[in-house]
Amino acid sequence: MKLFESLNNELRQTSGVYAPHYFRYLGYGEDLSADYASLRANGIYSLFTKPNPVILKSEWIAGNQQSLFCEESELVLNYAKNLVDRFSQRGFTTNKDHYAPDYDHILRVGLPGMIDEIEVSMQVHGDDPDKIVTLQAMKKTLCGFSEMIQKYMLQAEALVDSPDFDRNRLHFIADNCRAIINGPPKSFAQALQLMWFCHTAFLMEGRYAMAFGRMDQYLYRFYKTDIDQGILTDEMVIELLENVFIRLQDDIVNICIGGQNQKGECEINPLSRCILRAVRHCNVPGPNLSLRYTQNTPDDFLDECLETIGTGLGYPAIMNDDVNIASLKKYGYAEEDVYNYSMVGCIENFMTGKQPPWSDGRFDTPRFFDYIFNNGISATNQSVGLNLCGLEDITSMSDFMTVFEKQLAFGVDEYMFKFNAKNDFIHQAFFAEPFLSCFCRDCIGRGLDINCGGSIYPSVHGAALMGIGTVCDSLAAIEKLVFADRTTTLSELRDAMNANFEGYGELRQKLLDAPKYGNNDPFVDKYAVWFIDYLGSLFEKKKTRDGGGIYIAAAANVSNICAGKIINATPDGRLRGEPLSDAASPTYGRDTRGATSTINSVSKPDYTKVACGSVVNQKFSPSMFTPEKRKKLMALIKTYFKKGGQELQINATLRETLIDAIEHPEKYQNLVVRVSGFSAFYVTLEKDVQLDILNRTQQE
Repeated sequence: MKLFESLNNELRQTSGVYAPHYFRYLGYGEDLSADYASLRANGIYSLFTKPNPVILKSEWIAGNQQSLFCEESELVLNYAKNLVDRFSQRGFTTNKDHYAPDYDHILRVGLPGMIDEIEVSMQVHGDDPDKIVTLQAMKKTLCGFSEMIQKYMLQAEALVDSPDFDRNRLHFIADNCRAIINGPPKSFAQALQLMWFCHTAFLMEGRYAMAFGRMDQYLYRFYKTDIDQGILTDEMVIELLENVFIRLQDDIVNICIGGQNQKGECEINPLSRCILRAVRHCNVPGPNLSLRYTQNTPDDFLDECLETIGTGLGYPAIMNDDVNIASLKKYGYAEEDVYNYSMVGCIENFMTGKQPPWSDGRFDTPRFFDYIFNNGISATNQSVGLNLCGLEDITSMSDFMTVFEKQLAFGVDEYMFKFNAKNDFIHQAFFAEPFLSCFCRDCIGRGLDINCGGSIYPSVHGAALMGIGTVCDSLAAIEKLVFADRTTTLSELRDAMNANFEGYGELRQKLLDAPKYGNNDPFVDKYAVWFIDYLGSLFEKKKTRDGGGIYIAAAANVSNICAGKIINATPDGRLRGEPLSDAASPTYGRDTRGATSTINSVSKPDYTKVACGSVVNQKFSPSMFTPEKRKKLMALIKTYFKKGGQELQINATLRETLIDAIEHPEKYQNLVVRVSGFSAFYVTLEKDVQLDILNRTQQE
């Protein structure tokens, strides 16, 4: 934690107001009559070139946002903000960030090479003025980016004689900056520095969750050359990586390691191990490390992953490469691109550097029970569904499923209408992204913006299906109590749920005693299979504004908590206001037959229909992470993935520790836990989220 504390202390010393809008304003003001792409390019150019870079004493890899603090008067800053705010920015839903840039390309051709590519494309498209404007905008942002790096070089050189700085570090930074200004990087440190400058530039633009992609693949050639020539050791590589990773505690930056090539060969390499160790040493919530697991992933590497998870860090999340590749192949992507997929944000599968930024939304499936029981109106949150029939008209489980499916189909149509309306509302050309476009194939070659046809593939959108456990348990309870045992009626069940089960304690207990998802019981597990099949069939018919697919996800982030607050009591016995089941996991506390039964249940749905990805949270006692017990845990995980499970992420923190952390947060400032598709410092989480993690079933 020494590096973490040193960097944090230096960053706290910054004075002034964080005002990136001020630097954009300086660029916009150069020519307010310019076309949209040029206006944005002018703003980005100014954002990169006007601030004075800040170099920290503790760093080997330079680049941060401290240069964006300024001490202008409040009048000037307010005027600048007023002007800049008129140039509306994209948001998550309209493809702003959550993107895996094409880092491999810039590392191969270098910054000057990319500028040359733009010059060539301008000659090719010389008779198309719109494309020329777009390409000129791209070039200006790259020139500004190059100038930003040069300013870091000059600043490092200027500080060499300062007694407060390490001369070796400053020479190291200056030499690396000089090299990447003039050509492609030739060393591991130069490649890492260029990649980090790119990421820093995206942060300066206000982008969030910009992924590093398959870092162990595109940096490996630099690593191997330096190791073979004796320039670096693994220890030095890890230290350089730590210098980058330690700064990612507040951003969900996904790093993908491992995976397989088109021959089916596992691509774990020595750099994969260095990245894993650097993440472990940093022990901060970010970066979001993801392992693409294959059946031939080396056991010793998987064991080291489990050892890292066992520290309580929760990283890496483990993804089933075979399932993800099979799911992505259904969308018509080129074979080589499918095998080069990575993850953005939490767990979202993405065609690295070849499609517009990711977007997704939450689809809270348990809400649709309320419309069946209350004539198309929610009893709690004033939402509206379909009024299809009276409860007396539903005489079998088949009837109930027919009505439920119609409600869900309407919900999917409504969801897509709202999503498309938000995207259709904006004028795409006005929201040009010239700098980001440089990092997407083949925007430069096509002379088009990333969101206006420049990318190889269209945008995709993820519909995160919340509450699979709640839905499965509810359907199983209805089938058993209403139609099999006939111990209650739909009308009585409605009255009980609308009363939040007050006065219906006996009925609620029967609902809670019904079969529950996560116990390898086919009576209830069949509904999980249906859940993925049916909702997948609905969403696969939908398209994004530019013709891309709608992926489904079995994920919720932490939205299952806030959704549960406004959704009525449900037929599984869940009380109004309680969280929905989390992501693809069973409802916490109801998977009572052990981890083997849980994975048998959770692996039954066909996850090749879940192209976005899924999240299965499991919590094991720290005692499970001794060398001998890790062998058993490894066997469990390998079996789970062989059966078709898609993802697994693990918390390894005692329940007693979490309880004590809630009561005495001052003792646990550095306690990291896996939340959903990300990790966080436990004591910084809202109480509801802390309790959700606390209540997860702890497997032994």
